[in-house]
Amino acid sequence: MNASPSLDDRLDEAARAEDPRAAVSVVLRETYDAARARAERKLDGGMKGRDVARLYAAAADEMLAGLWRVATQTLWPTSPVEAERLALVAVGGYGRGVLAPHSDLDLLFLRSSKATPRGEQVIQFVLYVLWDLGAKVGSAVRSVEECLSLSRTDMTVRTTLLEARPLAGDEALAQLMIGRFRDMVSKSDPRPFIAAKLEERAARHEKAGSTRYKVEPNVKDGKGGLRDLNTLYWIARSLAPESRLGATVMDELFTPRERRTSDEAFDFLWQVRIHLHLIAGRAEEKLTFDMQPEVARRMGWRGRGDEPAVERFMRRYFLVARDVGALTRAMSAKLEARHQKTAHGLSRLMAPFRPAPRRKLEVEGFWIDQGRLSVEGPEVFAADPVKLLTLFVCADKHDLDLHPDAFSAVTRSLSLVTPRLRRDPAATRAFLDILAHGQRPYRVLTIMNETGLLGRFLPEWGRIVGQTQFNMYHAYTVDEHTLQAIGIINDIARGKLKTDHPMASEIVHLISDMEALMLGMLLHDVGKGGERGQLEDGAIAARRACERLGVDPRRIELVVWLVRSHLALSDYAQKRDLSDPATIRAFAELVGDPERLRMLLVLTVADIRAVGPGVWNGWKGQLMRTLYNQVAALFRGEDVTREDPLAAHPALVQRARETGAAADAAPTAPVQGLTVQTTEISIAAADRPGLFADLAQTMAALGADVTDARVATEDGVVLDVFRVQDGAGLPYGQAEPRRLKALVEALEKAARGEGRIGQAPDPTGNARKAAFEVRPVVMVDHHASEVATVVEVSCADRPGLLADLSRVFNDEGLSIRSAHVASYGERAVDSFYVVDRKGRKITSEQRITELRTALEAVLDSRAPAPAGRKVASARASARDVSDLGRRSPRAKPVSPGEQAR
Repeated sequence: MNASPSLDDRLDEAARAEDPRAAVSVVLRETYDAARARAERKLDGGMKGRDVARLYAAAADEMLAGLWRVATQTLWPTSPVEAERLALVAVGGYGRGVLAPHSDLDLLFLRSSKATPRGEQVIQFVLYVLWDLGAKVGSAVRSVEECLSLSRTDMTVRTTLLEARPLAGDEALAQLMIGRFRDMVSKSDPRPFIAAKLEERAARHEKAGSTRYKVEPNVKDGKGGLRDLNTLYWIARSLAPESRLGATVMDELFTPRERRTSDEAFDFLWQVRIHLHLIAGRAEEKLTFDMQPEVARRMGWRGRGDEPAVERFMRRYFLVARDVGALTRAMSAKLEARHQKTAHGLSRLMAPFRPAPRRKLEVEGFWIDQGRLSVEGPEVFAADPVKLLTLFVCADKHDLDLHPDAFSAVTRSLSLVTPRLRRDPAATRAFLDILAHGQRPYRVLTIMNETGLLGRFLPEWGRIVGQTQFNMYHAYTVDEHTLQAIGIINDIARGKLKTDHPMASEIVHLISDMEALMLGMLLHDVGKGGERGQLEDGAIAARRACERLGVDPRRIELVVWLVRSHLALSDYAQKRDLSDPATIRAFAELVGDPERLRMLLVLTVADIRAVGPGVWNGWKGQLMRTLYNQVAALFRGEDVTREDPLAAHPALVQRARETGAAADAAPTAPVQGLTVQTTEISIAAADRPGLFADLAQTMAALGADVTDARVATEDGVVLDVFRVQDGAGLPYGQAEPRRLKALVEALEKAARGEGRIGQAPDPTGNARKAAFEVRPVVMVDHHASEVATVVEVSCADRPGLLADLSRVFNDEGLSIRSAHVASYGERAVDSFYVVDRKGRKITSEQRITELRTALEAVLDSRAPAPAGRKVASARASARDVSDLGRRSPRAKPVSPGEQAR
């Protein structure tokens, strides 16, 4: 049997074809695709991430070697002239010998001197074939002298050459450049390069998000991603350019444990990155919601209990990102120590910007080292484990970051955190002082969390570290969200947020027990994912934690109440009719006294603001201030009465009686000097069935998002008052007044029944929303209002949803008294106060069943995935949305929030 022709033979034959470029491209495509397919099979078979990345790089190496050989030996044979010397060199990420499926091929075409016709032909042919193959190429054509000259001033060029690797061509020329470059680097001042790399890292973090705990992280450029690890290696290489930073140097910089952690982090992140590229079919680096379930599935993650596979996978991701942060600190300390006595050290680099080198502190074994808090070593903690907590008290007192040595000493001493230490009065007092009385609790607790000490000292906290909720509402992991909320309370107390939150900034100083408030904030989400539900499991865990911390019984009850009720104010404000006295009385019964009301307002403001950028807005602020003021008035003994909306619009009502319908619009009036970020549109018209649905559909068709709606009827005239925003969350029409004018005209026509009502935009095609399966829930409550039945609908959000639901109520013979719209990422929660045509509550169980069936029929749990991408989906986390329909505040005064916020 004849052996199959080799790649070289096939390429030589292709080079003799009438169109060599096309023929060579065909041969290389077959070879390259086959090699990449083998790499993908290895990935599916469980091969480690970096090993797979090496296979992709090896596939590119083979393809480029063959291409170079046919170009320089067959098509344009090598010339003995010195000027014709050429080498192909891999640089940058490709130079490291690792490659993701759709990463750029970073290539340096190295020549001995000036360009020659033959050299230009070779380079042009190679690039054209690569482009024919669909490869993305980052290339440069330079001489040895040009490489050295540019690398002296251009830190990007220097970075790419640090990892130069000869691929093909004149090996001696490539090695000459690499040798001279390393010699130059070893003799030059590394400070400009190090400063540039640190500046570049800061810019990347700012662009990708300064925290490593954003729930849609950038695997390559985000904080805790691959680039952070690579930056450390580049800095180390600049200090030791003679080494390729192989095993010997790595062992020198890392302990065996740190080396294992580094290897595991690299393998995990590379595996995630390669899967991302393969799923997207392009160089996708962001682990978006629509990608996460599919990556988790491909990597073999399975659900466990109530924790879906995607959330378990993402928790692992964030723990790896935390490990990368710890490695960054550890290597920084070792590089600094290694070079602190030389001109090339990091200490010398930073010396002009730091205070006196070293100063002892009042605690034995602690000192300030180069402007950071350090310790003599882990033996300090071994002698007195309480000092693990004292260290952070000192960090807060002196406004210091931890020195990497101290950080490492804490991580190596976590085994000292025993049940005895968790109950030690000195340790618990130190912890509570940081939490409730610290200057900067967010920063100090964040460092404590990064070391692992916070989760070890407070086991209830440990179970939420790195925990995600698979939904579009929460921007951060549960632990990061909570730490940010603590920081926001601290900012409110220090007067830093007076402009945004004047009421919270005022009443926070009336709170007599800040320790209870901060404990409530710290523990408010520790029940997420629990079997009994977030609120009940959270309350149980909070009681256990407080008892272990030695908190007095009265304060424990207050903390437990805060945890159990932390969703109440937000839910009542956003999902209930605040003009209904029954709402105010029910919430007042739940709260009980003014001190709890004050604490709940401050906690709620911080909780919502810490969910993510853009979640808090003026409209939510007004709703909460309205509820707070009315309940506070009730506590003062004042009466709560129902408003008469028609009395506020006499001219509009009169115009409607004369013309059949009238509408006007204006920015919602500021409340206490704060804008509300909505436009108020009032429509008066002759009452008729289906009017509300027609108005809602008209607004949906013109891109107006309804946040709240009130309905009042008198003598055959109905007044509908809507609060609306545009798609950016701004008052509708603020950016484009013409749109508001057009909307008002369209609403008047719809109210009169004139013209054709447009359709809402097509909800399909949103890949991120398509990743979530939102289970629709319909709940009915007879007790929340004295005059109407409350129907709460939780389902996948989409344009036109309010209109569709309104039509169901009309078809079922019901009238809407008020509607309250809230959205939480991919989920909408709409609450309706409805009565029958005679103005009465719904009491028939049969009718309620029919209504529920009709509503569920129009609820689409998910939008179809966009064409062209086959991805897995997962059920959206729904652990904190209202369940008022099952637990009435009148029957039992609990929060209406627990299923999905």
